[in-house]
Amino acid sequence: MSERTFYVTTPIYYVNDVPHLGHAYTTILADTLARFKRFTGHRVFFLTGTDEHGNKIAQAAAKAGEAPKAYADRISAVFRDTWQALNITHNAFIRTTDPPHRRLVQYLLQRIYDRGDIYLGEYGGKYCFGCERFYTERELEDGKCPDHQVEPTFIKEQNYFFRMSKYQGRLVKHLEEKPDFIRPERYRNEVLAFLRDPLEDLCISRPVSRLSWGIPLPFDANYVTYVWFDALINYLSGLGYPDSEDSSTFWPAANHLIAKDIVKPHGIYWPTMLWAAEIPLYRHLHVHGYWKVEWGKMSKSLGNVIRPLDLTQKYGRDTLRYFLLREMVFGLDASFSEEALISRLNSGLANDLGNLVSRVLTMIEKYLGGRIPQRSNPDSPDDQGLVHIAEAIRASLSRAVDDLAFNRALESLWELVSAANKYIDTSKPWELSKKDTQALERVLYHAWEILRILGLLLSPFLPDTGQAITEQLGIDAHVEQSRIEQAAWGEGPTSGKIRKGPPLFPRIEGGFAAIRGQEEDQPAMSEISLAEFQRLDLRVGEILIVEPIAGSKNLLKLTVRVGTEDRTLVAGLQGQYNADALIGKKVAVVANLAPAKLMGVESRGMVLAAEDAEGRIVLLSPDRDIPPGSKIR
Repeated sequence: MSERTFYVTTPIYYVNDVPHLGHAYTTILADTLARFKRFTGHRVFFLTGTDEHGNKIAQAAAKAGEAPKAYADRISAVFRDTWQALNITHNAFIRTTDPPHRRLVQYLLQRIYDRGDIYLGEYGGKYCFGCERFYTERELEDGKCPDHQVEPTFIKEQNYFFRMSKYQGRLVKHLEEKPDFIRPERYRNEVLAFLRDPLEDLCISRPVSRLSWGIPLPFDANYVTYVWFDALINYLSGLGYPDSEDSSTFWPAANHLIAKDIVKPHGIYWPTMLWAAEIPLYRHLHVHGYWKVEWGKMSKSLGNVIRPLDLTQKYGRDTLRYFLLREMVFGLDASFSEEALISRLNSGLANDLGNLVSRVLTMIEKYLGGRIPQRSNPDSPDDQGLVHIAEAIRASLSRAVDDLAFNRALESLWELVSAANKYIDTSKPWELSKKDTQALERVLYHAWEILRILGLLLSPFLPDTGQAITEQLGIDAHVEQSRIEQAAWGEGPTSGKIRKGPPLFPRIEGGFAAIRGQEEDQPAMSEISLAEFQRLDLRVGEILIVEPIAGSKNLLKLTVRVGTEDRTLVAGLQGQYNADALIGKKVAVVANLAPAKLMGVESRGMVLAAEDAEGRIVLLSPDRDIPPGSKIR
């Protein structure tokens, strides 16, 4: 296996909820790692996905009035669409309901069973349905589940057990010999502390009589497997283990990124499962802290969940990435507030970086007519100092990323931003323009070259910004395809013209108070007159044809009859309805909406639907038959 391969994973996310800030943070971290490793010449595989079995999913599906598989399909699609909207560059999206995953889980269960490490036994214990596992007394807090704050239910039944205790000594030895196996150190110590007491065998089955939504045990159809014994295997099945080229290339070079609440399954269950199946262990387990809202844990039950797309729609994708990467020290908890995010936007992004880009390009336009400055060697001590800082930061970034110190990496890049702003202040191009055009050309070249380097070095962290800077500098290149060697001094093009664009990060004047005031004044919440409502031409339509749209994961092209006219409408119903269920359906249509092109298809109207908090979309339909074209009043 080549040393230049890198395999990074997120946890697969449980589909009992739609994506929140915590999901987005882990995924953005993994995306940044993947982008940076590609940038430094590694061959990368980046896996994410959804965990879709277990009691919680069955309960959530029943609550939504859906079959578990249909429910999992819908929520999984929300995760996939969210990562697409956040420009996440995963190589594969695994689902635990995928047939290849199910086959691998059963294959490994059978292998471990045949080796004598799975046995049938009887166990009575306190079971938390929220966690879907038994708790020992010492794990409870005041007799309650520490995560769900409810008293577990005592259950006694026959089940299958994995001989996890057999591997306790081997795991302790491994952790002691490889201190960076679990990082940061505090989480390694937490696992070692847990292993000071005897490790119990792990109950890995649930009777079908109690739970049928799972993968059946291959050696006893009366049971399905425990959700963690199913979910952890995704890190292999996502590579196509055991026969694919990806699995032989990337396993065991795996770097698992997780939040601290799932250290035990990843730090104890997973390595012992791998040993039992005679598979080499993963390389590292990286554990981050929680995002808290006003120093309380963010949770669905507390109603303080932050949705990432709400933030990106208001502030942009890179603003969210910048805040998350810079604000949290890896391994520790951090606090989220919209006020803090806006403060980071105004200071670091708008005032420092955005202002630097704007002032340099403005001076190139003014003094050089927009021409890319001619290449110049560093001449003055200020020139040489700037080049030295750029080279030092380029050399230090890999170490910061390998240490998962994303905040440190961004701080060093902002040192370069500050140095460039100071260089301009000191060099005073506006005075050179009056007396020394040669020096002016040299200074503007150095400023332009620093922006070029910044655009490249920023691209793994803030990809949209890196691309925008590169384009405004007049360089036709995709930063995602660039390599760190191209960020060396003097590697930029020597001809062409800049293309100054709009500000990268407009300041939010008035800060959070201004945003809150705007939201309170949203016209959508104000009343409209009857005359305004009557301007809408609402009609009943009948869906005749349903077609996918190339390149889109959520849009469908519909042919809808409205009266005597068949018109094309584009609707975000992919993954929400099967095509067969849509054909012949009567729906409500806004018939006089101005035409708009979506993914290259002109939509002439809008199909009306309702959307709930979990992203489920339900079409509005008449409750009895009525001809298409009928007026909706």
